[in-house]
Amino acid sequence: MYVCLCNGVSDKKIRQVVRQFQPQSFQQLRKFVPVGNQCGKCVRAAREVMEDELTTMRNSKKSPEVHASLLTSL
Repeated sequence: MYVCLCNGVSDKKIRQVVRQFQPQSFQQLRKFVPVGNQCGKCVRAAREVMEDELTTMRNSKKSPEVHASLLTSL
């Protein structure tokens, strides 16, 4: 889905950039993707997509530890 209509930026593009560059703020994201620099209506949605992808990445890194702790407790 398009997050920024002014610049034609999709949620897929934002997720790709987050996985590749791991921006820790919206300002860092904007260095890689042109969002929020025209009308500004996309700022909230773009930030939510970025935070969602960062959370997904953090959780996927934690998963092996959780599985390992379950195996050792058996």
